[in-house]
Amino acid sequence: MNKSQAKYLISDELWAKIEPLLPARPPHPLGCHNPRVADRKAMSAIFFVLKTGCQWQALDATGICNHSSAHRRFQEWTKAGLFEAIWAIALDHYDELKKINWRWQSLDGALGKAPLGGEKNRAKSD
Repeated sequence: MNKSQAKYLISDELWAKIEPLLPARPPHPLGCHNPRVADRKAMSAIFFVLKTGCQWQALDATGICNHSSAHRRFQEWTKAGLFEAIWAIALDHYDELKKINWRWQSLDGALGKAPLGGEKNRAKSD
């Protein structure tokens, strides 16, 4: 791992806040297996994907964590609600620092048909 990739590793301070939130590890269905990737490495890999927008398979080149292990842990932790818990704590922390104005909020979005998407029961366009 090079210096630019090392900046994506989770700091000790952040890890101290995340680690207590981790769900209990599920038992392996076969009882014995290769040791699991360390939770901190898996979380660093997940954050790397979220920060950079790279594909999961690109993790293999970083040396942080194998892509399949990171993605499997991402799915496991998503199902357990871990990321919602992290988000809630981060939001509370941000509110303490910046004082969020909870009385005013906005949401914006757009949904439209693809201009060259074709119609129902018709051939797709080129």
